[in-house]
Amino acid sequence: MTTTLTRTRRLTGFQPTGHLHLGNLLGALRPLIAAQETTDSIAMIVDLHAMTVEHDPAALRAYVLEQATIMLAAGVDPARTPIVVQSQIREHTELHYLLECVAVHGEAARMIQFKEKSAAGGTVRLSLLTYPVLMAADILLYDTAEVPVGEDQTQHLELARTLATRFNARYGRTFTVPEGVRPEAGARIMDLADPQHKMGKSTVSGAGRIGLLDPPEVIRKAVARAATDTVGVVRRDAEHQPGVTNLIDILAACGGREPSDPTSYAALKRDVTDAIESLLAPIRARYAELAADPAHVREILARGAATVRPTAASTVRRTRAALGLLG
Repeated sequence: MTTTLTRTRRLTGFQPTGHLHLGNLLGALRPLIAAQETTDSIAMIVDLHAMTVEHDPAALRAYVLEQATIMLAAGVDPARTPIVVQSQIREHTELHYLLECVAVHGEAARMIQFKEKSAAGGTVRLSLLTYPVLMAADILLYDTAEVPVGEDQTQHLELARTLATRFNARYGRTFTVPEGVRPEAGARIMDLADPQHKMGKSTVSGAGRIGLLDPPEVIRKAVARAATDTVGVVRRDAEHQPGVTNLIDILAACGGREPSDPTSYAALKRDVTDAIESLLAPIRARYAELAADPAHVREILARGAATVRPTAASTVRRTRAALGLLG
């Protein structure tokens, strides 16, 4: 079945730098799945972005296939939402260069990731400087109207908006100027061990992260070790009780309910463990079925690329013509 992209276009990207975790599911995957009903969504695995730092080629390939399989297991319907691997569509890199011709150095150099890694010293790849322009190309390539963004991606979306607006003003109407879609309240899941920071794929210890494929005993241990405090009251207070607040938010996001005992951290952690396991068990089971046939998953990725490629090619042709390049 071929997807026809005619409604509001929404693009959600996933960087294959590690195993997808609970925060990815609640903050990105579930909104993506819900949006299938009302938007023409594209799920993109942005493997080129994973190459801005040192990486293991075999691990990168494995992460890409694993992420695609998890998306399917979690409920992404490829008949409605193409799952696309960025590097399999060459128009991404072509539009990247064309947009670099209207971007300026200062715009890229002030992006927070480049500033932080440059300040830390050592070798910094040129691709880390220019990848925000590639991200803009990812968005603009598909006439994207909506981009789900968290606080850490606001700069990148603003750059895409700036480049689209500048290009349109200089060369004529070419790009859709995208708008940011903010995650729902409670969708920002923090690290269990360090609740001041967002749960991430590439944290060093991984102690506060729950992977979507983690078995029940790993989930139980991670929640049991979750940071709390000495207040002894189960309540939302992000400033004074960030760990407890995070657990309450996870419980609400997973099970849609409040803690069973407002005075017991142990009961809260049991509730959270049960809610997470109820959410992840069906995903693990479906993943195991899909992972047994990787050729089928690769076929779905190929179909996704075929679905979106005409839009990508049309955008590049339009951009080349606007810039004065020969057809």
